[in-house]
Amino acid sequence: MSERVTVSVDGGVADVKLNRPDKMNALDQAMFRALVDTGRALGRERAVRAIVLSGEGRAFCAGLDFASFMAMRGDESSGSGGGAAAGDLLARRGEEPANFAQSAAWVWAAIPQPVIAAVHGVAFGGGLQIALGADIRIVAPDARFSVMEVKWGLVPDMSLTQTLRHVVRLDVAKELTFTGRIVSGHEAVELGLATRVADDPHAAAFELAREIAGKSPHAVRAGKRLLREAWVAPPAEGFALEESLQRTLIGSPNQIEAVAANLEKRAPSFRDPD
Repeated sequence: MSERVTVSVDGGVADVKLNRPDKMNALDQAMFRALVDTGRALGRERAVRAIVLSGEGRAFCAGLDFASFMAMRGDESSGSGGGAAAGDLLARRGEEPANFAQSAAWVWAAIPQPVIAAVHGVAFGGGLQIALGADIRIVAPDARFSVMEVKWGLVPDMSLTQTLRHVVRLDVAKELTFTGRIVSGHEAVELGLATRVADDPHAAAFELAREIAGKSPHAVRAGKRLLREAWVAPPAEGFALEESLQRTLIGSPNQIEAVAANLEKRAPSFRDPD
């Protein structure tokens, strides 16, 4: 994919790692590009049934690389084109709702497979928003989280409005956004930012991903779509989506295999989605 993000696949589980450890996986232009391209490519992989998202080195992601950002601004002033690169972060492609920077985090919510973020070290600013794009977050006890944009006189703009609202109360979201205060792994779980704590979050995430990969991929993907789309939909739309997705599953080969495997007390053998 890119030297900024590494991917390996084993048993239907993709192990995705932000790979800029010397900078605590801070987000530069290449990292944004790698995250978007990697997420979209994995979303098209039929054989990938679950994804673990983590960071190499000492941290998950320290947020925006401001040195890189300011260098691009300086290039804009000098006419060397760096400002155009900085502007690309706010650019949209066609009719897509998210701009390029937002897509680096939102792509993990949008792809059909479940994504589990394994967070250690820090997840600050854009790093937290990438973790929030995952469906589940398993975090180290001493991990640290912050909606840090206010420190730089900015607002969070990498899809936080569409992800944080599902995991914390509005007043909590406001406090975190207005103060930029740092939250520990344990407090993150208490607030809803994280799913659970584990001493080795990557190992715990991989164990969960393997469990998910053993379920019917059609049912898992339908479950992710159902919860993403119906969670904030009016009741009638939620009920309709439940029904329509269930109709696609009932009597399908993988649904029949799930029933047979349970009745025969054996491990199922599921087909990959078309």
